[in-house]
Amino acid sequence: MRPFEQFEEEVDVLEDVKDTDQYDLVVFNDDVNTFDYVIETLIDVCGHTPEQAEQCTILIHFKGKCSVKKGSFDELAPMRNDICRRGLSAEVM
Repeated sequence: MRPFEQFEEEVDVLEDVKDTDQYDLVVFNDDVNTFDYVIETLIDVCGHTPEQAEQCTILIHFKGKCSVKKGSFDELAPMRNDICRRGLSAEVM
């Protein structure tokens, strides 16, 4: 057996494992909703702490969007719908 041959096989196996059920819930900036409203929405819908919601809201404002939650499509789609019903723009990507 060549040196490191065993490790090369292990690396090949690990490269084949992919997390394909991981999506992002992205909220987009707008000129309508207040910081407080966006923070309240992220706390209510996504279960964010107030600090987490505030940080995401700042990123949404200055960067134009922020991934506010990661998870499966089935988990994030209802959250996206609820966020949109509240007048914010969001997509599962």
